[in-house]
This record gives sequence, structure tokens and C-alpha cells, in this order.
Amino acid sequence: MHAFDVLGDPVRRRILELLADDEQTAGAVSMVIQKEFGISQPAVSHHLRVLREAGFATVSAEGTRRLYAVTSAPLQEVDAWLEHFRRFWNQRLDALGTELARGKREERNRDGPPSSGDSKPDTKNREET
Repeated sequence: MHAFDVLGDPVRRRILELLADDEQTAGAVSMVIQKEFGISQPAVSHHLRVLREAGFATVSAEGTRRLYAVTSAPLQEVDAWLEHFRRFWNQRLDALGTELARGKREERNRDGPPSSGDSKPDTKNREET
């Protein structure tokens, strides 16, 4: 299964988000996913199996519990593929950052008088006297 086929499912993406924070038991993942998506425990198990078989997650046994964790290799492959397209949004994000900074600067200038350290001395009045 291709990485984007795996990541195309919102349930699997959410499971990966949960596992990205920390290793989780199958039961803990299942509780969150059942509550958020309204699907059964066997359906959650199916999604965990797909993630495991596609290499996105690993499972280890701790007594009777199964602990799931994210595997980074497939995500690094996705990141490398996305690198070809970053130029499309990086320029826009840079422009957005510039506009946000400009807006904050204008807001500061509007909201209050400049502090004493920011004001320039009034040389015109001194020249006239």
C-alpha cells in the first residue's frame, strides 16, 4: 500500500497523531478513536493493522497489553516527496509572516505614543529659538 493511501484515511491520520505524542496501548488508541469517529473496536484494530503492515507503526507486547509507536521511515519518505512542492507554500508563508509583522507594527504605532527612547528630539524648535 502506498504511503498516501495509508495517510488518506482520517482515522489513520488521527491514530498517527496520537502515537506521535507517545507510545500508546491499543486500548487507549481505541477509546479515543471510537469516541471521535464513532467506529467499533474491531474497526480501530483494522486501522492499527494497516498502519503496522505499511510500516507506519510498530507494536510491542508488554504483558497482555500491546503498545503502538510511530515508525519514522515512511514519514521521512513522505517528507522527501513533499520537498518538491514546498516552494509553492513556503513563499506564501514567508509573505504571510511579513504581512503579520507589518500589521503588528502598524497596530503598535496606532495604539500608543512612542516610548521616550523611541522618539526623536524636536530639532526644529531648537533651531527657531
